[in-house]
Parts: sequence; structure tokens; C-alpha cells
Amino acid sequence: MLIEQLVTSFIATAAFGLIFNAPKKSLLQCGFAGMMGWLMYILFDQRFNMVLSTLAATFLVGVISLVLARINKNPVIIYSVSGILPLVPGGLAYDAMRKFVENDYNTAIQLAAAAFLISGSIATGLVLSEVLNQLLRKAAARPKSSAHR
Repeated sequence: MLIEQLVTSFIATAAFGLIFNAPKKSLLQCGFAGMMGWLMYILFDQRFNMVLSTLAATFLVGVISLVLARINKNPVIIYSVSGILPLVPGGLAYDAMRKFVENDYNTAIQLAAAAFLISGSIATGLVLSEVLNQLLRKAAARPKSSAHR
């Protein structure tokens, strides 16, 4: 079951990269970023809730995207937008809207809140990975102080 999910997330992410007009040579790497994010999500989802699992998975996608962008000299967005695709709570948002239409407001609000929290964790994970990147770059660029005074 895990292998099927990983292969499916790889294909879906790479295919979205194609639709997103990512460079053809980066499609496998886009698929890799999405697959690793989904793997992290599955591993964390067994121990934590969906929001924390999504946050961790998105952070990993962000880090992988930054590394791939630097290696391939491409914009980070190519890998990060494709990579988060498996984590987007589209099914939850659809179910929430369906419940609103069916006048089941209690369930609809619960599902909408969950979709909102997951969406927020996606944004937070991407921001955290970029902040970590900026901190590491500043630390690496900082001149080393001499030991003599």
C-alpha cells in the first residue's frame, strides 16, 4: 500500500509539474519532492494529527525544493508548488462544501476548519523552510572573527 501511494504521489506531482509548465528536465525532481513530502506525511500521520503531519511534510518539501533549485539553478517555486500538491486538502474542502449544500452545517464547519488549518500548515511549512534557508545563508556569509584582539 505504501509503495502504491508513493508511486501515485510521484506521478501526480510530476504530471502537475508538466501542467504547471515546469522545465521538462525538472519533472522527475518535482515528482521526487512530492513523493518525499507524501512519505513524510504518511510517517507522521501515524503518530501525530493531520495539521502537524502536513507542516512537517511541507517543511521537507520546502527544504528539498531549495536544494533542488540551487543544484539545478531553477526557481524554487517550480519544485515547491509541484511538491505540495499531494498535501493540499482538496477533498476536505469539497466535502465541506457538499455538507453546506446538504444543510449539515455542523459537519461542514468541522471539515472547513480542518481544511483551513491544513492549508495554513502548508503555508507555514514553506515559510519555515525559507526562513531556515535565509538563516543558514546569512550564517555562512558572515565573516569569521579573528581570535586575536
